[in-house]
Amino acid sequence: MTFFDRVDPQLQAGVDFLVGRTPPGTPEELVAMRAANLARRPGLPAELTDAVTITDHVAPGPDVGVPLRSYRPAKAKGPLPGLFWIHGGGMVAGSMAEDDVYCLKLAKSLGLVVVSLEYRLAPEHPFPAAINDAYQGLLWTAANTGLLGIDPHRLAIGGASAGGGIAAGTVLRARDEKGPALSFQYLAYPMLDDRDHTPSNSEFSGIPSWNRERNTLAWSWLLGPAHGTDRVSEYASPARATDLSRLPPTLIQIGELDLFRDENFDYAARLLRAGVSTEFQVYAGVYHGAEGLVPDAEVSVRILRDRDEALQRALA
Repeated sequence: MTFFDRVDPQLQAGVDFLVGRTPPGTPEELVAMRAANLARRPGLPAELTDAVTITDHVAPGPDVGVPLRSYRPAKAKGPLPGLFWIHGGGMVAGSMAEDDVYCLKLAKSLGLVVVSLEYRLAPEHPFPAAINDAYQGLLWTAANTGLLGIDPHRLAIGGASAGGGIAAGTVLRARDEKGPALSFQYLAYPMLDDRDHTPSNSEFSGIPSWNRERNTLAWSWLLGPAHGTDRVSEYASPARATDLSRLPPTLIQIGELDLFRDENFDYAARLLRAGVSTEFQVYAGVYHGAEGLVPDAEVSVRILRDRDEALQRALA
């Protein structure tokens, strides 16, 4: 059966949308795509902005200031659990603004303070720019839990796709540098391995969703000549880490038809073998980012419900 035959019928609308899009092949096309994505961003629903207070911040960094945005339930009292959130985009696209609705919904529905990160993108800013921004943003968040109204003992980290990979790298760095203690990491179909060597990486070549060709190009833009060599840091490509012990409890979610399926499976298995409490959820008929493209599909609702339940358990 082909990729198209295996897609959950309720997710077909997302496939139709992706088939009509041409991914960028050059840095110039990438810049144009980023601008177009921002221009298409809809306005924020009043039922969310009335319920959640949005505040912008800047964390100091060794290179540049790191923009952050916090989302706090407007009527909440006292310290709340916190989630440090990192957007996706293949390390080369996406923005804090494009995840506004996602973060607003999380803050409102779960009673969390969400702190979202604007990190520098490749190829203009290759590794380690993004991981440096993420780590500085996390340090600032942990140091300012009083200002943000976060319970310092209930701070999690999360991200989707590239953001999941950056989150995993940031957790490794926080462990190694004795940085902030984190209660949980939520990795939604994370981008973990630059080596393009898993069966699912080969299986999903040429599909309209995130595919082998787009993934290889994105990694090459991030890593430059080091891509695929033994010079790549485990903070850039967390699947390369040899020690996964002493990491926070983890949830990894992935679709059956996702390029990252096997590298996520391998990472989850290694976390478990390292003694890290880990939940690994695979969804049949689901491709990369499907729950964002077709949020009303039954499986999309289930993915987000499973995410919410895991965060509530971890941060209770």
